[in-house]
Amino acid sequence: MDQSSNPDAPAEPHRPDFPDFVASRARHLHRTAFLLTGGDVHLAEDLVQEALGRIFVKWRKISRLDNPSGYAQTVLVNTFLSYRRKRSASERVTDEFPEVGVQDPDPALRLTLLRALAELPASDRAVLVLRFWEDRSVEETAAALRLSGTVVRARCRRALARLRGVLGDDIDAVLGGSTDTAGTGTTRSANGTGGPNPSSEKAVLRHAH
Repeated sequence: MDQSSNPDAPAEPHRPDFPDFVASRARHLHRTAFLLTGGDVHLAEDLVQEALGRIFVKWRKISRLDNPSGYAQTVLVNTFLSYRRKRSASERVTDEFPEVGVQDPDPALRLTLLRALAELPASDRAVLVLRFWEDRSVEETAAALRLSGTVVRARCRRALARLRGVLGDDIDAVLGGSTDTAGTGTTRSANGTGGPNPSSEKAVLRHAH
């Protein structure tokens, strides 16, 4: 019997149309690309368009995934890394920002944050964005970037140390004084143990908007 005429047949899961998917996720994709490129608005737009083009070609398959949004973010990050491997030109920091609401906006600090991000190697920047902007676990980040968890942790520690080295005392303004008092630049997590605090580090990336 045709399942379409069988009232007891399980309902076909809703799959969004590609235009609806783009309308709902494009803004977030642009924010992610903006951080990945260290504040280059035009390059961010190009990366998003290229990523969406790759997604469109495989949309019938991607739309059946449990998390097409997460897949789209992974495609965007890999598009960025592929671009960086092909181009040796340094990033250009810009003072153009997306129209995103920010509490207590500080343009000078945002520029400092973007410069700090731009000085990181592309692979380290991708780790930070996936871990703290996208809230991915170490394992998820490792899978997306085809790295081991050990490498992800090492790059994360290195990137955070360099970020704090550039920001200096400004890191306390962004994190609300959550850096430790020993001067190690290590945030104090909720359980009192040293190490990166995802919510605090995400605050840094959010402030860059």
